[in-house]
Amino acid sequence: MTHATGKHTDVEDLRERAVALRREGHLPEGEPPPAWMKRPNAKDDLRARARELRLQGWTYDRIQAELGCSKSSISLWVRDLPKPERKRTREEASAIARRGWEATLRLRDEERQRTKETAKQAVGALSPRELFLLGVGLYWAEGGKDKPYDRRENVCFVNSDPGMIEVFLAWLDLLGVERDRLRFTVMIHESADVAGAERYWADLVEADRSAFNKTTLKRHNPRTVRKNTGTAYRGCLVIKVRRSADLYRRIEGSWYGIVLGATQPIGKMSD
Repeated sequence: MTHATGKHTDVEDLRERAVALRREGHLPEGEPPPAWMKRPNAKDDLRARARELRLQGWTYDRIQAELGCSKSSISLWVRDLPKPERKRTREEASAIARRGWEATLRLRDEERQRTKETAKQAVGALSPRELFLLGVGLYWAEGGKDKPYDRRENVCFVNSDPGMIEVFLAWLDLLGVERDRLRFTVMIHESADVAGAERYWADLVEADRSAFNKTTLKRHNPRTVRKNTGTAYRGCLVIKVRRSADLYRRIEGSWYGIVLGATQPIGKMSD
């Protein structure tokens, strides 16, 4: 009886050891991995192609350059296949690895752009109410505000993002603010292309140069390393609305209304 029990225990120990070895990736030669070892999110076509290339003797670096997938994924897909002989010099292997990384970065950028484009298309046209609420939030985040110790009830918006400027102007149009009430000022580092920036902003807002105040130049500190350089740097644009005290009060009141509406429980907002 003791002998039978001991033999049964040995078999159970061997079975558990075999399961542990399989989970660690140790498989009999020529035997494909079981289904539970495959990554459920792996793309079947890429996996099949990676295995095909590995059987042809391709290295991980070369497969990565060809398919654009990560080495970790390739390793998981082909780890049961025989390892090919390395027939390349260190320089050749380094070049292949570099191309593989470049391919990976390209695929990442393509995925990034696809995500952004999908999100952009999902927004669609804005209703007047949506644009109104968006403009109020935009101004309260980026525009000038009145202070109890410094009463300045006037509308002034500053930004370097041309998209933000375009949305702000569309919002002012929605509110019926005439364009001749607007005054613009360019703020930019003195070492930048000042004339080019002035032309850029004038074209963007479709305003005559007479609507622009004298450009404000920021003096360059030689001890400071500037990162906002190059042709894409055009400084900031300041937009001031003349005779805007009443408009400012409406903006502030609307913002507090947005806060109230957003913080009240659903179903308890007043009509």
